[in-house]
Amino acid sequence: MSSGGAEDDIPQAERKTVTDFCYLLDKSKQLFNGLRDLPQYGQKQWQSYFGRTFDVYTKLWKFQQQHRQVLDNRYGLKRWQIGEIASKIGQLYYHYYLRTSETSYLNEAFSFYSAIRQRSYYSQVNKEDRPELVVKKLRYYARFIVVCLLLNKMDVVKDLVKELSDEIEDYTHRFNTEDQVEWNLVLQEVAAFIEADPVMVLNDDNTIVITSNRLSETGAPLLEQGMIVGQLALADALIIGNCNNQVKFSELTIDMFRMLQALEREPMNLASQMNKPGMQETTEKPARRENPHKYLLYKPTFSQLYTFLAASFKELPANSVLLIYLSATGVFPSGRSDSEGPYDFGGVLTNSNRDIINGDAIHKRNQSYKEMHCLHPGDLYPFTRKPLFIIVDSSNSVAYKNFTNLFGQPLVCLLSPTAYPKALQDQSQRGSLFTLFLNNPLMAFLFVSGLSSMRRGLWDKCQDYLRKINRDIAQLLTHSRSIDQSFLQFFGDEFLRLLLTRFIFCSATMRMHKIFRQETRNYPESYPQLPRDETVENPHLQKHILELASILDVRNVFLENTLDDY
Repeated sequence: MSSGGAEDDIPQAERKTVTDFCYLLDKSKQLFNGLRDLPQYGQKQWQSYFGRTFDVYTKLWKFQQQHRQVLDNRYGLKRWQIGEIASKIGQLYYHYYLRTSETSYLNEAFSFYSAIRQRSYYSQVNKEDRPELVVKKLRYYARFIVVCLLLNKMDVVKDLVKELSDEIEDYTHRFNTEDQVEWNLVLQEVAAFIEADPVMVLNDDNTIVITSNRLSETGAPLLEQGMIVGQLALADALIIGNCNNQVKFSELTIDMFRMLQALEREPMNLASQMNKPGMQETTEKPARRENPHKYLLYKPTFSQLYTFLAASFKELPANSVLLIYLSATGVFPSGRSDSEGPYDFGGVLTNSNRDIINGDAIHKRNQSYKEMHCLHPGDLYPFTRKPLFIIVDSSNSVAYKNFTNLFGQPLVCLLSPTAYPKALQDQSQRGSLFTLFLNNPLMAFLFVSGLSSMRRGLWDKCQDYLRKINRDIAQLLTHSRSIDQSFLQFFGDEFLRLLLTRFIFCSATMRMHKIFRQETRNYPESYPQLPRDETVENPHLQKHILELASILDVRNVFLENTLDDY
């Protein structure tokens, strides 16, 4: 307690207030630190513990609001300490979002982080000669930026980056610390995320339009009456990233970030629904809105990845789908063996434990030695006992063409091109073109067409036309007489339906594009194979792509002789 008078002179009620506050503060710290020790995999083990932690922080937050004057006078409560409590609540909301995949929790995290900034809770930290407090402030900024990136609040991100840059400069100047390089790297990574989109959409006043790539109500093509599709629902997704040449921020690569958003619906603003500002009275846990649950794994070891896979497989509900997204460096076999099995075609490297050749691929010097952290197609065979949807974005994605459906469950692999035309290779730091097509197909189409900016009116017109293309692709799939039934069994889920239609749009676009037709490695592939004449090379779809190119005045980029028989 502060020296507001002799301790014996403090009224009993005020002394109890301070004692109760200290108890809640200590308890909250213990529970928060305990969250780190919980396993990240599995959805059931953590919920009761999180509930207890959340309840204590709710009591703590209300308590400091109700007894602020006593705590100021008798405890010496500082504003940065209030900021720390608010920051922890923001972290709880963010981690609850990561655990549940409910985007509404991001809005709650944003409201707490915003209030810290608006109320200047950390403003006095720089006056204290304690570098560890300044580091807490810097970490708060970094966490706030991640939440804003996930919510597409890019204007706020730019303001936060400027403030963070000033704070880092002041911090390193005052304390002559060794972590200056580390914090400057954070700034570089954020800047790369901001600039990742290869095409700018502009308003008439040249301000940048922030486009959202989450699933909206008009996003996925609707199913026609009478369409015979499966009733499976996407329940879990493992998003795995290990691309060494790709920018990352907070253990998210650009590709992971894009796939994360592609598997989410637009968030609801719960604070406005409840008619309450985020930090006014309560820290209520919001109502649920269904999204597939996601695990984000950046450079996992093989054992970590298999543990997460096994946990997700174990908890997968009936009639549900597990999606595995792999964005990773390719591992190639050094030669052909006499009997080729699911471990003889290489795979993707999930964790780098040795040098990478040219930042891209590892080639085996000794055929008998296999990379420990390479995920081979055969490694996923045990999990094909349940419906499995796989996306592989890698220079050796074709290793997964050699899949075998051993258990007869629905199984689809969507595979990226293994090479890109030289004119596009310099853009790899901004993320993969294949994943961009799955996340924002119009932006990808503009990029391969050589466009770098677009007026909003034309963008909206093209988006409307692209929705029409997606509807027609859905009809092509469901009306096909020779398509593998796995595709149709996944088609009842709107996320998977959208991924499949975007994959076909991507493949059809690349097959018609002049510079992609130079070699077949530039084309996406799939397991099982799609009937090309009814899908990716369908004349009706090709006509649509040329029409979209005409709207954009880039028809010369595409070949038209594929329509001779139309």
